[in-house]
Amino acid sequence: MKMSGKGWLLVAAIVVAAGGAYYFWRHLADDSLPEGIVGGNGRIEATEIDISTKTAGRLREILVREGDFVKAGQVLAQMETDQLLARKRQAEAELRRAVISIDTAKSLVTQREAERVSAVAVIAQRQAQLDAAERRFARTEQLIRSSTVSQQVMDDDRAAKEGAKATLGAAEASLAASDAAISAAKAQVVDAEAAVDAAKAAIESIETDIADSTLKASRDGRVQYRVAQPGEVLSAGGRVLNLVDLGDVYMTFFLPTAEVGRTSIGSDVRLVLDAAQQYVIPAKVSFVADVAQFTPKTVETEEERQKLTFRVRAQIEPALLQKYIQQVKTGLPGMAYVKLDPNAAWPDILEKSLVK
Repeated sequence: MKMSGKGWLLVAAIVVAAGGAYYFWRHLADDSLPEGIVGGNGRIEATEIDISTKTAGRLREILVREGDFVKAGQVLAQMETDQLLARKRQAEAELRRAVISIDTAKSLVTQREAERVSAVAVIAQRQAQLDAAERRFARTEQLIRSSTVSQQVMDDDRAAKEGAKATLGAAEASLAASDAAISAAKAQVVDAEAAVDAAKAAIESIETDIADSTLKASRDGRVQYRVAQPGEVLSAGGRVLNLVDLGDVYMTFFLPTAEVGRTSIGSDVRLVLDAAQQYVIPAKVSFVADVAQFTPKTVETEEERQKLTFRVRAQIEPALLQKYIQQVKTGLPGMAYVKLDPNAAWPDILEKSLVK
């Protein structure tokens, strides 16, 4: 197919315009920046998040694909929970057993307290018998002096008194045993209540593990890649997915010592990506490294000190990222232009093409 003369002129104009823009950007990046503005090359990055398992198990299914956008709280993958559900049923059975043990222990306490009441009554009875025996023996002692009663009667009354005293001692011992039995029964109640608490805690722990077996997105982002596949057995902490937080996107670039010394947190930045040089992205300096990325073996001269470069990070506004979320790409190289002097004016090409 032949192209008309006008068509050839249009193609030539486009080529010239593209070449001119390319030349302008290269020229701007090299040596034509206004005073108070510096540039450095870098790459668009974002915070990466690993979606991992909490406990070991088999991966049942993955519900998202690479490149999918996900929302915070969205279910991404599911681990098998059959074993956890079996453990939960076992813990629930132990809980029911512990609850029954509390009722049994409380019934035993009631029984032991009733036995104590009986022991107290027996002591009162034995005390009355001892008092009667002592009074009888005292009368016998008076009567024996006048030979009114025989020695045998006196011996019998003495034996009755000593027997009543021994019987009272046995009743008091029985009361002490009842008190000890009550304490033991109450200890069994405490132990049974502790078993109930332990069973409830075990159930809560298992329920937490079951909930954690449903892997959810911790924040909005995009699935970068799948690390595991359904059916694989993963250890605790095994990675399943890798997400990119598109609400935390920045460019990391490098500046030499003289320029980074004048760079402050919050300084205005303009980002230009190689893949879309027609757009200028506003950003702010959010980080300046305090350690140089390159250090000569011996730093002796000013010239060698200038070889030091420092890592700088320019953060893109979250509201702007949210507006163009579908177009956000990480890994793209480009240039970052930093305003070192707040009073410096941006070049027209960095101002007119600003993304808003």
